Amino acid sequence: MINNLDSILEKHRRLNDELAKPEISLDPAASMPLLKEIKDLTPLVERIEHFHMLSDQLEQAKQMVEVSESELRDLAQEEITRLNQELHGISEEIKTLLLPKDEADELNAILEIRAGTGGEEAALFAADLYRMYMKFAELRRWKWEPVSLSEAEAGGIKEVIVEVRGHAVYGTLKWESGTHRVQRVPATESQGRVHTSAATVAVLPEAEEKDVHLRPEDLKIDTYRASGAGGQHVNRTESAIRITHLPTGLVVAIQDERSQLKNKAKAMKLLASRLLAKTREEEASKISANRKSQVGSGDRSEKIRTYNFPQNRITDHRIDLTLYKLDKVMEGDLNEIIEGLRIDDRTRKLEQGAEAAAK
Repeated sequence: MINNLDSILEKHRRLNDELAKPEISLDPAASMPLLKEIKDLTPLVERIEHFHMLSDQLEQAKQMVEVSESELRDLAQEEITRLNQELHGISEEIKTLLLPKDEADELNAILEIRAGTGGEEAALFAADLYRMYMKFAELRRWKWEPVSLSEAEAGGIKEVIVEVRGHAVYGTLKWESGTHRVQRVPATESQGRVHTSAATVAVLPEAEEKDVHLRPEDLKIDTYRASGAGGQHVNRTESAIRITHLPTGLVVAIQDERSQLKNKAKAMKLLASRLLAKTREEEASKISANRKSQVGSGDRSEKIRTYNFPQNRITDHRIDLTLYKLDKVMEGDLNEIIEGLRIDDRTRKLEQGAEAAAK
């Protein structure tokens, strides 16, 4: 392990030396990739340097045990115990930092919420989820921009698509993909019976230009008149846009804006993100024959969480986590759940790495 760590330190030094060259430092195109790589390596380098420092201190303490008087020997032994504990903790941190990183974790995200089984109550629950995630985004100081919204006739939401922008949005929200089930007494229920309904959530990494290349010949673009609320322009202008990606059959339709150009721009961005998500899912399927066993697999047919309002209980079935603070969660307090999923994912990856190393 030490040899591998030393090679990382050496790489970090080489990158800094390269960046220090005038012809590199004064050229943004040449310096930006180096700066990003140095930034990515810095947390790991800091932990490795601390690991080396503690290792040196441990060697000194062991030498004191061998040559010191009994009183100093006891103090040195206590120091050895403390240093071993610190080294173990830092070793675990280093192992985590060495895990392969998902580059998409740093991207913005497209959040899609759709009412599932349960009729009116499912639409109302979809609206509750929409509000919950909006509150969570506010707490994180993320930017929240609805792309498309379809409301249910009796209230609630049939479908909503939101662009969420900020630091590591996708890496934080990706755990939310799946089927969310609610158990509560609907407002229309006269006998107080608990009903069960559901909504699906999909979280897609927002595609950048370099991630997906959309060829004009692969796109069929249709315009049509928007339907629903929106005033007289709805019946007079063909502002709505439908884009079909011919190679995959993916279809995106946007009609929320009065401007056809704005609808087209939103539709192109959404199509690119769905294509990126499709590519990632296909790659993940090749790596794992059983994707449903993975946390955050994004399989929307999988029931991931139950919201039980009568008992103020929320349960995430992937990690067997149950909390009795549903009221706070619905106000955007998702941190404990997301952190539990993150830790579980890290543990699984470390176990897989250990198994691979043992073979």
